[in-house]
Amino acid sequence: MPGKFDSILETVGRTPIVRLNKLAPAHVNVFVKVEAFNPMGSVKDRLALGIIEDAEKRGSLKPGQTVIEATSGNTGIGLAMVCAVKGYPLVVVMAENFSVERRKLMRFLGAKVVLTPAALRGTGMLAKATELAEAHGWFLCRQFDNEANADMHSRTTAPEILEAFDGQRLDYWVTGYGTGGTLKGVSRVLKAQRPDIQVLVCEPDNSPVLGSGIPQSRFPDGRIRESHPSARPHLMQGWSPDFIPKLTEAAVAMKLIDRIVPVNGADATRLARELATREGIFVGTSGGATLAGTLQVAASAPEGTTFLCMLPDTGERYLSTPLFDGIGADMSDEELEISRSTPGARFDAPAPAPAPAPAPVPATTSDNATPSSPAVCAMPTKSEPASSATPVSADVEDFVAHVLADPTQPLVLFALEWCEFCWSLRKLFAQASIPYRSIDLDSTAYQADDRGGQIRAVLLKRIGSPTIPQVFIGGEHVGGCTDTMDAFKSGRLQAMLAAHGVSYDQDARIDPHGLLPGWLQAR
Repeated sequence: MPGKFDSILETVGRTPIVRLNKLAPAHVNVFVKVEAFNPMGSVKDRLALGIIEDAEKRGSLKPGQTVIEATSGNTGIGLAMVCAVKGYPLVVVMAENFSVERRKLMRFLGAKVVLTPAALRGTGMLAKATELAEAHGWFLCRQFDNEANADMHSRTTAPEILEAFDGQRLDYWVTGYGTGGTLKGVSRVLKAQRPDIQVLVCEPDNSPVLGSGIPQSRFPDGRIRESHPSARPHLMQGWSPDFIPKLTEAAVAMKLIDRIVPVNGADATRLARELATREGIFVGTSGGATLAGTLQVAASAPEGTTFLCMLPDTGERYLSTPLFDGIGADMSDEELEISRSTPGARFDAPAPAPAPAPAPVPATTSDNATPSSPAVCAMPTKSEPASSATPVSADVEDFVAHVLADPTQPLVLFALEWCEFCWSLRKLFAQASIPYRSIDLDSTAYQADDRGGQIRAVLLKRIGSPTIPQVFIGGEHVGGCTDTMDAFKSGRLQAMLAAHGVSYDQDARIDPHGLLPGWLQAR
């Protein structure tokens, strides 16, 4: 998407349509619309922008008013982006069983995330969002029945498809449904412009909500009364909630759907992985599921038939889900064998001794090295660590003495800004609400005249160790990263804090070693 933009919101839409060259049957043409190219990685960026801008035009969303919505994650992420740009506080309500990375993304973008019990499913999170909106006067997006959702797709997604296939055949358009906004908004335009096009709607084979033909139970005001009787837990997050959204009901009533295609969860997972490994397209389970439905129909379609399949989001939303089962962070046996094929940089054997070199400069080390792990801080520093010969000015000696003797801040952490072990200690102090002063020796504040290096030289003379981080309480040396964690685990650190009148969260239950870098804990 070339060009300059005044806001990230201007980059929503205009996602690419890509031909599949390996997964499609040879006798048909299968194209995919890759919605992961939206700025926050999913098709729901479109509805988020459409709903908020429609509410602004109607005056139903006031400046500074809190926005709230129930979502499995992608809508919430899109809303978090839009609200960040436009300055609206956002509260997202999400069932606890949706992927953890979605919560983190929304919180990273500034949203508040309220979780509801998994047992209450989609109807539970929707009811909670409605309850909160009514209690606090917040703007509820109502993505499942808000016509602005479908209208956005009629204005953007559908014209993009028609333009891409202008003068060419397009026989099938294939989608799943979450809110029904993509389904209704795109299909009504495609049907109007190309009456012969077939619209296929995919849903989980073990949760045939639409395929059952059973209508959704509602209260007289249109609210969902209860979960649909055919709804069952399924693998495809963001797809097919446990009720039929009004927008989906409308698509059915308008006879926009030509066929409902049931999809097996194992097929969805397999095809999401095959899209990545054979076509280089990284999608989530819902994308694999929609492609599975497409290929079911494509297998028996006439020669030359053309399909367009919607791929709703990126696979990064699914790292903690079954989609990534078997995808390890540690080296596999095959990867270990590759490592062992040459002698250098291995965990299971020492590297060959280096050739002698004159005046070697010591590496920046960490005190928590183990025989099987490199003893260097994870992030490089601008200057090498100090030695006993490093010239030290008197004011630096005085500075260190003053910092260690300061009764107003007994706990002092001598650290590097981006060292992983320093961050492990910062996480420990934060989780236990322990106040501390951090002297970041590689920061710009300590770079002039190699002040950080001089401080390290002073520490070296005091404690005999060149490693960073180092922790002191009331001038008494606690130790480095693992020393401090051991002191916390044994209670010695807490006793030292108490002796110096430092308040902290005494009820915090923390496994400090669990805060160490993941690569150190396991390979």
